[in-house]
This record gives sequence, structure tokens and C-alpha cells, in this order.
Amino acid sequence: MTRSWWGWGRTDRALADDECVELAALIPGLPGRPRAVPRLRDLEVPPSRLGPPSSLPLTTDPAVRAAHSYGKAYRDVVRALAGDLGGAPDAVAHPADEDDVVRLLDWAGTAGVVVVPFGGGSSVVGGVEYRGDRPWVSMDLTRLDRVLEIDRVSRAARIQGGALGPVLEEQLRPAGLTLRHFPQSFEFSTLGGWLATRAGGHYATLHTHIDDLVESMRVVTPAGVHESWRLPGSGAGPSPDRLFLGSEGTLGVVTEAWMRLQDRPRWKASASVTFPDMTTATTAVRAISQAGLHPANCRLLDAGEAALSGASTTGECVLVLGVESAAVPVAGRLAELTGLARDAGGSVAGDPVGGAVDAADAIDAAGAIDAAGAIDAAGAIDAAGAWRAAFLRMPYVRDGLARMSAIVETFETACTWDRVDELVATVQAEVGAAVGEVTGAPGLVNCRFTHVYPDGAAPYFTVITAGRPGSEVAMWDDVKTAASEVLGRLGATITHHHAVGRDHRPGYDRQRPEPFAAALRAVKATLDPAGILNPGVLIDPV
Repeated sequence: MTRSWWGWGRTDRALADDECVELAALIPGLPGRPRAVPRLRDLEVPPSRLGPPSSLPLTTDPAVRAAHSYGKAYRDVVRALAGDLGGAPDAVAHPADEDDVVRLLDWAGTAGVVVVPFGGGSSVVGGVEYRGDRPWVSMDLTRLDRVLEIDRVSRAARIQGGALGPVLEEQLRPAGLTLRHFPQSFEFSTLGGWLATRAGGHYATLHTHIDDLVESMRVVTPAGVHESWRLPGSGAGPSPDRLFLGSEGTLGVVTEAWMRLQDRPRWKASASVTFPDMTTATTAVRAISQAGLHPANCRLLDAGEAALSGASTTGECVLVLGVESAAVPVAGRLAELTGLARDAGGSVAGDPVGGAVDAADAIDAAGAIDAAGAIDAAGAIDAAGAWRAAFLRMPYVRDGLARMSAIVETFETACTWDRVDELVATVQAEVGAAVGEVTGAPGLVNCRFTHVYPDGAAPYFTVITAGRPGSEVAMWDDVKTAASEVLGRLGATITHHHAVGRDHRPGYDRQRPEPFAAALRAVKATLDPAGILNPGVLIDPV
């Protein structure tokens, strides 16, 4: 597998030029040919400002530095396509163990060098770059990639923070266990990255975030090593792990964690339900979320999102339901869920799909996302499967559209059920108006629910519109600012699972209480007195 240095994922999955043109034909006002992808050897990477000691696992190789310059947000893709590598790190570290991490932080603190932890580099919020003037090092943790210990009795494992999703699942497979955490970035993100960003994953209900799967953590800070006790639960004061969950590399480097595991599923089933409008569909999803049936997948797509993914072409909303179990067949539970949806005004599309599967079923990026991607015996992909295929393909589509100067943005939020209808309608109206004002052209503003809870939902919005060559980043910034202001005014979170990074800082500053902000600044000063760890994320740099 060859990772793309400029865009999402693998080079062999990127859209070809003719595919980019075909997609762009659906959006009036775009140029006729895609921007060429620059070759790394033709680009200028600024000279490194560092002469790091040879005893440390550091490289100043220009190609390696270029590949660690940015995450994978739209802004990052456009800058890379423009050949803008002015913000490249001065060096890239590849620690092989925790002792290397300690030595690197000790050196950086003494030398005044900024260190930005880097897992799979899939951040879409500016979380793995540095936007200041100091020399900086990107600390790539993917060599810390082993499952060190499995406790089969307690169903837990001690896993290094640099393990990519497929790598850790492959090591758990012989024990018949799985972490069962599958964000869209599963193939290209690490356990430490999930913990540092409080990532949302596979489950649309119940265990929606990585937080729910943490037993204990080990984190290296400039002030020392933090390690919490392994406990199933504790009421002893504020949780030590909560300090580092979501800390985004600004307080310490996650080197290990004990994670709660599950037996691998043996039964899966899925179904899709159509609704005439979003209000009816939302009522159904709320009933399902409050019924205690905990579907693994409960994704609601509005008409625009359903059409974009190929899940529906009739102007209806689509609800994708999936259930799974390692212990008992799930057909009865799926029937209860589709019954609730039908009672609320939905129409079940075709027959449910699924049944028993091999307990050692393969988990990969194409098949890991959710239980609702089943293919029936005749080989026909149902609406759920069509949605999943589009879900996995969408980051590559975004990159292809970016090459055509389209503006593509996704943002997510969460609010309580009493405000969901108003939030969705307001965001679509006001962000849609902002798109028109910024670009001078209409655009798509679609919505889906990625996760649902008894007390609320997480709406996820997709914006696609034509941009002007050379002005894409500025236009994207304006659209993103408009979206953030709407969410803040409505009291919805600035992010449900994409993290804060640098791009969401203004919204995060509005959301958090000031006494907590003061406490966070004090913690930062205590754990990182030289201010070397990921400055500008969560709080202003010292």
C-alpha cells in the first residue's frame, strides 16, 4: 500500500482525471480539466532549521517532511495540490519505543523545539501541523504498533498508541477478539490518535466513542509518565484518563492503553427504511434511540445525502439499520427496530439482509465500517451497502473535486432532540445562503445522522459547491466560519467526533466554560512547562 502524500488514503484509490471531470460536470461553473497532482521531487521543501543529534530517531529527509506537513482537511489537500510546503516540519521523529519518546521530549524541551504527535495523519481540523515560527518536529508514532498483552478473562488488551486500525485488529484476531472501533479513517488512523481526539467510531448507539472502551492509559508528558490503574470503574475523584482523552497531543503523548474488547460478531443483519421527509424520519430515529435496542448502525440520510450516496433516487430519506451480536441471532432485534420505524411512518425496503457469519470474519477498511453493508445471496447491493460504499469512497471523491476547484466541506455537531429539527433546518438554510454569498453559486448542503442517543443526535453536514481557482481555501474558510457561527448561536457542539485542532478553536473557546479553560491552561503549564507540545491546539501557546 502506498499512502498519498497530498490527499486521502491510498494512491491506487485516488480518482483518475476522467473521473474528476465526470464528477465536476454535475457542478456548474468548474473548469474542464483537473489540476495536476504535483510530484514531490519537483517541489521545494524549506531547508531544515535543525541539526538533531544522531542518537535520536530523527530524519530531515525532504520527502518524509513533506508527507508530514499537513493532515487531510480540504484546506490541507488544496495547499498540497498548490505545492505549498512552507510549513513542513524541520524533522520527523520515528520513535521505536517509549524510551525514544522520553528522550525526544527531553531534547525538544531543552532545545526549544515544538513537537507535534502524528499518528496516521488523518486529522481534518488542523491537528497535526504547527502554524508558528519555532522549529518543529512531527513525531510519527506508527512504529509503536504492537498488541503487548491480552487479558482474555477480562476481555482487554494492552496496545501501543501507534497501532493503525487494521494492524491492531489483525493482532487481536487469533484471540477471537476485536476492539470494534471503526471510524471512517480506520485504515489510516491509530489508537493513540483515536484517544487523543475522542474519536467516534463504528457504533451509532451505546459505545459511540473511543472513551467508552478505555480501561487505562499510559501517557508520556514532559513532566513525567502518567499511568492510570486498570479498573472496570471508579468513583475516586476526577478521572485521570479524562484529562488526556481529547487532549489532542497538547498535554502528552499516548504510548499505551488497556482497551476493553469484545468477542467477534457471529450474527449480523441489516435493513433500510425510507421516509417521505426528514421530520418523520427524525421521529422514528428518536423512538429507536430511546427503545434500548442499541442498533450497531442507525444512520439517517436526508434526501440529498441519500441521492448523493446512491441509497435512494426517489427523493426520500433513508434510514440504514444494522445489528450484530457475538452471542445470539439478531433477526428478532432487527424486526423490533424495523417495526418501530414502520410505526413512525417508514417503509421497509425489501427483505432484511444478514445471518450467521464466520466468527473469524476478516476486518479490513472495506468491510469494517458497520454491520449494515451486507450483500444478499444474489449479489445485489442494498441501499445500506450502497451507502457504505459511498461512505468509504467519499474522501477520495472530495480530493477529486478539490482538483476541479470545487469547495467540499463536512462538519458535524450534536444537540438534544428538542432542538434537532430547528438545527438541521437552520444550518441548511443559513449555510446554504452563505455558500451562495461566498461563491456566487448554489451548492448542496446535505445532512445525515451519524450517531444517536436517547437524548439527542449528531447531525453531519456535507457542503459541495463550485469554487474559483486560486481562491478555494479562502472561500472554504468563509463557509466554515459561517457554519461554526450558526452552531454556536444554536448551542450545538462545535464537533461531535472530528476533534478541535486549530480549525475549530474559535467554536471550542465559545463552548467551554471559562473556569475550565483556566484549569486547562494551568494543567498545560504544569505538564509542559516549555510549551513544546502541539502549541495552539485547545489553548493558546505560551
